[in-house]
Amino acid sequence: MLCAHTVRRLKPGSFDQFREAFMPAADEAPAGWVRFHMLRGLADPDEVVTFGFFDGTLEELEGSQDASDFEERRAAIAEFVDEVVINGVYEVAESLALDSAS
Repeated sequence: MLCAHTVRRLKPGSFDQFREAFMPAADEAPAGWVRFHMLRGLADPDEVVTFGFFDGTLEELEGSQDASDFEERRAAIAEFVDEVVINGVYEVAESLALDSAS
């Protein structure tokens, strides 16, 4: 399992436009993607963390991005982003699911 993770600093007040441009509809998610999260900072609401879990290899993830509208989606959000703080793909080394977690 892989996790694609990005931290962005948005232009002030642009969160709603960013979210609208970035989020795919559930039925439009590319193959292999199993879960996605978008987090918004409490101390700084213009800091946004996005991460998703991909069930496959790095090559399959890259192929999924090539086959989907990933670059188009990235271009659509560019006007709302001041800075990409960190961006990467990580292997899930450990996972713990708690009964009370949703």
